[in-house]
Amino acid sequence: MVTREEIRRRLDEDKIEYVLAQFVDINGSPKVKMVPVSHLDDVVDTGAGFAGAALPGMGQGPHSHDMLARIDLDTYTPVPWTEGVARFASDLFVDNEPHMFCPRQNFKRVLSTLRDDGYVFNVGIEPEHFLVTRDLDGSISVWDPNNVDNLSKACYDFKGIANVMDYLRDMMDGMKRVGWDVYQSDHEDANGQYEINFHYDDALITADRYTFFKMMTSQYAQKYGAIATHMAKPFTDRTGSGGHIHYHLADATTGENLFLDEEDPRGLGLSEMAYNFIGGVFAHAPALCGVMSPTVNCYKRLQVGPALMGSTSGFLWTPAFVSYGDNNRTQMIRTAGPGHLEDRTMSSACNPYLSFAAYLTAGMDGIRHKLDPGEPFLGNLYELGMDEIRRRGVRLLPQSLAEALEELKQDELVQSSLGVIYDEFAALKEGEWREYHRQVTQWELDRYLTMF
Repeated sequence: MVTREEIRRRLDEDKIEYVLAQFVDINGSPKVKMVPVSHLDDVVDTGAGFAGAALPGMGQGPHSHDMLARIDLDTYTPVPWTEGVARFASDLFVDNEPHMFCPRQNFKRVLSTLRDDGYVFNVGIEPEHFLVTRDLDGSISVWDPNNVDNLSKACYDFKGIANVMDYLRDMMDGMKRVGWDVYQSDHEDANGQYEINFHYDDALITADRYTFFKMMTSQYAQKYGAIATHMAKPFTDRTGSGGHIHYHLADATTGENLFLDEEDPRGLGLSEMAYNFIGGVFAHAPALCGVMSPTVNCYKRLQVGPALMGSTSGFLWTPAFVSYGDNNRTQMIRTAGPGHLEDRTMSSACNPYLSFAAYLTAGMDGIRHKLDPGEPFLGNLYELGMDEIRRRGVRLLPQSLAEALEELKQDELVQSSLGVIYDEFAALKEGEWREYHRQVTQWELDRYLTMF
């Protein structure tokens, strides 16, 4: 662990004048207070004060005592888009006790049990996002400064990436300056969609970094007059944005990848523990969906049906079936390599602390009960009709937030992964669904106004 003296030295070397004490609300949205360096001891020992009732899902009313955000010194991150500012991820306390409505505190609770069992959860994430601009009528368009990002199959296109190379270079340079091992970026499947990859780490570190990554995209995008959005599906006719997770369990002492088995009789290079973990995820997948795809809009991405309805490129790239296979992107869980699993269903709009907590809890349930996910599916699920999918016993993930929340209501294990946050989460998300369901959309007016 980093000491206070080390942090003071680094603050001095980096010429830091202010620190951001940052936490996330129930939606994963970053919240901060800016504190002069001269008051560093305050935010280490006591914390920056927040009125919890001003934010959704924090378990507080207007009468509640302050939430105090105490910075985690190990998360020291100089802010690369401006001078003299550093960010620390924080944990919330109330009356000198951990405030368990804090998503980070809750995730640390889940991870402490894992470490007691002798394991570490290593996670990497693919942070897909769009760059857009807002039109005069309130709608949005792809940010396309040179009017070249218009291919139906825009993925990896040189002109498309050159179009925003300054933004991508700013992002990658900034990530390198804060010590992340950033190793590639690309133009994704949809027009205006990008991904920048950085190396995996312990799940808590990755959740902290994903949060800061979203903060970075917002600041660098506005430098160029764009808006960075991690909304799951901002365009009807383009692919949505995921936060695909790559993961394995490791031995807490040796760092050994416990999902790796080169002698795997199924030929995927996975251990029995890995298969049991997948079995746990599958057993709880419908309920997990409500946490990992927590907005109404997420289910515009997580859909089945003709691919051309969801993307100009011809593919949705978002499996909506509970399945796993080899290096096969039509599966919920892809075996990207021996001992290396990828779940492709997690939304870019997730709260990573809640999502990782729920996913890990489900997987560990599979390990405890030795759940078998069955044989891998090695074919192209996109080519099969729903009748054939059902005949093979492959289940469909929820197709709306309402369905996912109903599944979550029935799954006490996934509820337990959220701790005291569950009731607030369910109430908030049910309210969002009711509000959305009451809206009359332009699509309805266009289709029904003169039909009857």
